[in-house]
Amino acid sequence: MLPTLLMPPAANSERSSVAVVDFDSSVQSLEALDAATYRLIGTATCHIDRVGDRYVCRLTPSVSLQKREALSGDDLRERFLNLVSDENLRSRVAEKTEGVRNVILALAFGSLAADEKNAG
Repeated sequence: MLPTLLMPPAANSERSSVAVVDFDSSVQSLEALDAATYRLIGTATCHIDRVGDRYVCRLTPSVSLQKREALSGDDLRERFLNLVSDENLRSRVAEKTEGVRNVILALAFGSLAADEKNAG
């Protein structure tokens, strides 16, 4: 899963900070891309398209940031890749710990039910 960065020709300074990152859809989940996109709110927008077997993510700095300090395409790319990696890790940890979480919840709610039965 090697993402690629495509930069459009620099017509002006605002457009030069747009980055495109693509992922193999057989390896990368759309859910992680959506979560990473959500975490970019206020920093950038991300438009995700499915093109064949790829997810193509177009990252554009938020308008409010462009008036202050626009992020470069490389900065957007790095931040987005870090967020996608974080979301992928969160998903793997959630899968691996699901059984333990379910046991803990069952014990906690079972204890609450027993306490209510004894109190009533």
